[in-house]
Amino acid sequence: MTRKIKLSDLEKILKNLQSSDAKSIDADTLLSEMESGKIGTGKSDEALLAAQLSKASKSLGCAMDDELEILAQSSLPMSRFDVKPFDLFSRPIQEVVLGASQKEGGSRQKTITIGGERTMPYFFDGKMPHPNCVTMDVFDMPVSLAKSVRENYDDVINDPAEWAKKVVRDFGADMVTIHLISTDPNIKDTSAKDAAKTVEDVLQAVDVPIVIGGSGNPKKDPEVLEKAAEAAEGERVLIASANLNMDYQRIGNAAKKYGHVILSWTQMDINAQKELNRKLMRQCGISPDSLVMDPTTAALGYGLDYAYSNMERIRMAGLSGDKELAQPLSSGTTNAWGAREAWMISSPMPDDSDWGDRKYRGPIWEIITGLSLALAGNDLFMMMHPKAVSTLKQMLNLLSNAQNSESVTKYDDESYDAWMTEVYDV
Repeated sequence: MTRKIKLSDLEKILKNLQSSDAKSIDADTLLSEMESGKIGTGKSDEALLAAQLSKASKSLGCAMDDELEILAQSSLPMSRFDVKPFDLFSRPIQEVVLGASQKEGGSRQKTITIGGERTMPYFFDGKMPHPNCVTMDVFDMPVSLAKSVRENYDDVINDPAEWAKKVVRDFGADMVTIHLISTDPNIKDTSAKDAAKTVEDVLQAVDVPIVIGGSGNPKKDPEVLEKAAEAAEGERVLIASANLNMDYQRIGNAAKKYGHVILSWTQMDINAQKELNRKLMRQCGISPDSLVMDPTTAALGYGLDYAYSNMERIRMAGLSGDKELAQPLSSGTTNAWGAREAWMISSPMPDDSDWGDRKYRGPIWEIITGLSLALAGNDLFMMMHPKAVSTLKQMLNLLSNAQNSESVTKYDDESYDAWMTEVYDV
């Protein structure tokens, strides 16, 4: 007849073993765990007894049968490092496709999909559905750039089409952003028609998706972006951008009419972002799969702190069910160069610490800005320095456990690893 043994019986056995000459069992530890309540919360006597017998048998060098081992395992407390899926997030981020192939009415050799996340980036409970991507800046006229940036583009700075080719061919850009800054009435006041011709040249020069940016002039941009949208009809470009301080309806209507995606830009204000998104979708009829948000990126320091906090709030609100904020995010990461610490030779204050070589300092400034905002949920990065692009891609590929390394930049003069080694050796 099988004799049943209770947990209290095991306790007596263990107490007897404390004074016996039997093989060593850590009875003191087992008793301590039983008396302190560390073992026993919410478990059946059978499971708890199995757990204690398991420990005892292992101490004696005896094997346990499979059924007893399974029962013992069921009594183990959850480690403080064990995690469960975070069930607060109820809404996935909207997926948005940039670019259109020939089958889709465009001429791009590849398209880019952003969005689709179901949790915050690189979390244990959800893989990144699509890799982050980088669009590199190109301008329609020569511009003032930091020396460490300009030296990469001296040979193409007068030709936007060649500039676009170079960032794709040599620097691994996933996309190209053409900034039509010469259209500003305070600069060259280039006509919308001529700006559209520049857009056509860039589209012919590269086969990746493109972003079309204006000059930032609130009066001229709606006209320029409308004409550019018409010139790029069918290519599903990202029109950058619409904001509350300009005729966003004209820009939004043009994006919808010619089959493009609209960039909704606000200035670090989550409520303004909701308002603009709502107006673009309701007043202009922009569908959620054709809208990307840019809540503004500021340079390192307080600016980055605010940008990160705002972007993180937006992403978490979208994941938590706010349909007006459940859109992919874009960052003007190039704005990192707006901080004087990124490009000045040294501090203007004589007693300040050494800032280090600006050849590396500027790109690292851009890298840190991009990486920080990636952790806040950003999907698309607008960048300038080729080595900053390569390094950020390496980091994000590592974080997302990417198996495909084709997007990592390959340089003619030196590799990413060589450059990073040089930085660390300084």
